[in-house]
Amino acid sequence: CDWDQGSVNIGNHFDLASSIFVAPRKGIYSFSFHVVKVYNRQTIQVSLMQNGYPVISAFAGDQDVTREAASNGVLLLMEREDKVHLKLERGNLMGGWKYSTFSGFLVFPL
Repeated sequence: CDWDQGSVNIGNHFDLASSIFVAPRKGIYSFSFHVVKVYNRQTIQVSLMQNGYPVISAFAGDQDVTREAASNGVLLLMEREDKVHLKLERGNLMGGWKYSTFSGFLVFPL
């Protein structure tokens, strides 16, 4: 995905150009996302990917609404240099990712 802006990016471990977070150290990390589809009658599926593999997904599929959200969150054990990003697995987001959020932080270093 391509994010328009980053609100807080302490340490610059989230690369805005590639939309990938790279863990600076081993630990337990918390991630959450909230994706909004607007004026789109297609079902969307968004997955949080860790090192290229889907960990969790969220769906929005109501055909009769103009706006609908898909959200999810997870705690992950990550090694140093592990990568996390969001992937639109199904459907499309009219208007891009501008109505969406992605958040992650270190909960407990190991």
